[in-house]
Amino acid sequence: MAKNLVIVESPAKAKTINKYLGSDYLVLASIGHIKDLPSKELGVDIENNFEPTYEVIPDKKKRNNKKTVSDLKRAAKDADTIYLAADPDREGEAICQHLAEEIVPKRPAKPVFRVMFNEITKNAIKEAFNHPKAVNKDLVDAQQARRVLDRLVGYKVSPILWKTIGGKLSAGRVQTVAVRMVVDREREIEAFVKTEYWTIIANLAAKLPPNFDARLYKIEDLTVKTAGFEQDLKKSETHIKDEATAKSIVEEAEKESFIIDSVTTKERKRNPTPPFITSKLQQEAARKLGFSVKRTMTTAQRLYEGIELGKEGAVGLITYMRSDSVRVSDAALSEVRGFIGGSYGDKYLPEKPVIYRGKKDAQDAHEAIRPTDVNRTPDSLKNNLSADEIKLYTLIWKRFVASQMTAAIFDQTTIDIKAGRFMFRASGSVQKFDGFLKVYQEGRDEKPESEEDSDEEKNLPQVERGEQLKLNKITPEQHFTEPPPRYTEATLVKALEEQGIGRPSTYAAIMTTIQDREYVEKLEGRFHPTTMGTTVNDLLVKNFSDLFNPTYTARMEENLDEIEEGKLDWRDAMRGFYDKFSVDLKDATENIKNVKKQAIPTDEVCDKCGAGMVIKFGRFGQYLACENYPECKTTREVGSKKSAASSQTSENGETQTETEEIPSCELCGKDMALKRGRFGAFYGCTGYPECKNIRKIDKKSGATIAVAPPVELDEICPKDGAKLVVRNGRFGEFTSCSNYPKCDYIKRETLGIACPKCKTGEIAVKKSKRGKAFYGCTNYPKCDAVYWDKPITEPCPKCHAPFVFEKTTKKDGTFRYCQTDGCDYKITVNDLTSEGSDAETSVSAG
Repeated sequence: MAKNLVIVESPAKAKTINKYLGSDYLVLASIGHIKDLPSKELGVDIENNFEPTYEVIPDKKKRNNKKTVSDLKRAAKDADTIYLAADPDREGEAICQHLAEEIVPKRPAKPVFRVMFNEITKNAIKEAFNHPKAVNKDLVDAQQARRVLDRLVGYKVSPILWKTIGGKLSAGRVQTVAVRMVVDREREIEAFVKTEYWTIIANLAAKLPPNFDARLYKIEDLTVKTAGFEQDLKKSETHIKDEATAKSIVEEAEKESFIIDSVTTKERKRNPTPPFITSKLQQEAARKLGFSVKRTMTTAQRLYEGIELGKEGAVGLITYMRSDSVRVSDAALSEVRGFIGGSYGDKYLPEKPVIYRGKKDAQDAHEAIRPTDVNRTPDSLKNNLSADEIKLYTLIWKRFVASQMTAAIFDQTTIDIKAGRFMFRASGSVQKFDGFLKVYQEGRDEKPESEEDSDEEKNLPQVERGEQLKLNKITPEQHFTEPPPRYTEATLVKALEEQGIGRPSTYAAIMTTIQDREYVEKLEGRFHPTTMGTTVNDLLVKNFSDLFNPTYTARMEENLDEIEEGKLDWRDAMRGFYDKFSVDLKDATENIKNVKKQAIPTDEVCDKCGAGMVIKFGRFGQYLACENYPECKTTREVGSKKSAASSQTSENGETQTETEEIPSCELCGKDMALKRGRFGAFYGCTGYPECKNIRKIDKKSGATIAVAPPVELDEICPKDGAKLVVRNGRFGEFTSCSNYPKCDYIKRETLGIACPKCKTGEIAVKKSKRGKAFYGCTNYPKCDAVYWDKPITEPCPKCHAPFVFEKTTKKDGTFRYCQTDGCDYKITVNDLTSEGSDAETSVSAG
């Protein structure tokens, strides 16, 4: 029996650590948190100084959790010493505290230690176990304060949404601020008024090639602005506001001589960027790889916890992925400098290591996110990692190596050209030395504002002051100012970080929650607020202007940091918050009593009776309803119009208006109206309930899709004897009783495989709420047999199980395997022809 028990969060992490510790250690996993506040009550005694009540997370929230805790208790009883080795952050510290409370026996007392490491490598593990610590009370208090704070907000504010709007909506301390930022940006875009402006470009030839373009830069002493003129211009600034002005400038300039007024060449250095912190990794993975924040963090977690590398076994490839520190250990600096010198040469190696300065509130106990061994190049690992893993590892590896390389050097040349009272300017850049750009270049969210900010090479000819140039042509170009762009996941994380909202461990959860709650939706990679999201935002901001204010939320994050540093008692922080919150809560409770009764007048007209339409609150947010309700029950989406007009500029500079008509019902000929239901927006016939025709709306293209009427089959419903029909549902076609929903019979697509658990049912194809296919017994819920991989009707040739499973991954392709414990049967299937001929197979163990 092992003398020492080590507890980590995940089985993958346990497997990697186990190989470094030897037979004297037993490494088990808690599978994340084992305790939390109760799910069906507040769990915080406000009158008793905010004392929280925790319970072991019940089975339905976390499979076999009570069994996990029991197993850990038994192992702890048999061990001499217990080491708690959860992740090195607030959540990890809270897990350790709860493990110490739940699984460590009180009698006889046993030594309990906290071990922390930023990377799962032999040296890091050895160092951690040589210097064990106690659980950090301040870190635990900071996590507990955040959990209590979030529970108070969610538990007290969410019911206001239920009573006002309906449904099981939720409010969150940080998620609501994120939604507010998306809504505010949408309103900025809606309120934005485009401003016309013009630029003048002269194409010129010098004595030596090449020809080049120069932009009108000054008119007499006034600088020509191409941005920022929506506000008041300074006395020294102007902008070309219309075509007439642009043409008059062109006509005047064409008559002038173009003379070189000045030539300035200076060397410009571009320094490398620091190694990744969590937020920057999320942003760059979104820009360069198209990864969502959740996908980035899930992949990074696997790289951190350990990947199988053949004979080496499981190896942790990167340092801890939740960090806001740019610090790098001396050993890692020495290693990467040796690698750079050996791989790229001394000219790419700075004289001293590059030391980066982090944010003032960064937790420097962590390191930056970097490879644990820089000598493990991406090329050396490409056969061991999945597609996502190799992409993310390459990004992290390149950024880290580049961060310790020399600066890139450019020659920046600026030529000013005099043409009468006009000054034209041309800027060019030539790279002299690539430096760190040999390895890595950071992505951009938006285009650079000027040529000077760009590293794109642009060659200019050799010219000298006083030289006369030949004007080839001069072109006026029309432009319009653009509204601020909608947020992507990358830019929303960046905005949250800049305002001090959230922390490295929370960004992924924020992005997921606001989409899962359908407060925002992502169209073409950018966030749009839903009607529901806008309604919830407006209601909460109106009644809790401080609580859901970005500045206030950032201040609360600072309070949590102060608790972590031992500068602030967590209960004092809770009292300071709740004193103000309780007053706002009381006021909001009074205010909402009349909100649902309110009907806000609009200038919209009812399609059916011609009366006015008013805005009301409903289960799915704000909607337009006829003021003659209940005599007339016409409703439609807020913002729905008979036609939607949009402007665009043609190649010849003329502004054209496109009008997209709302579709007519193909069954009865009446107009369709934009409505919102449980699964989002759709077009419904205004002839409802006589005509129940609807059209779906494609989220990506915005196109309407007609929903086909049910198709009758020559099959009888086994429940009520009516005919079966094929219908189109949220997840595609399905077969049901023609009397649906009065008769709830739905025919399942079965695989012809008897359920091995209950013996009486069959395995059928099903779909989850998110549309993902899975396979379960037709006797559900009496039988809960379920499989995510497809069962195949062929017995296992090794253990003779009645069927095997088929799975496809990017790494291994399509393969079949057996799920029976102890059976390692696995077969890879490679199609040799497209004619349906027999497939060649190769068998491998494990």
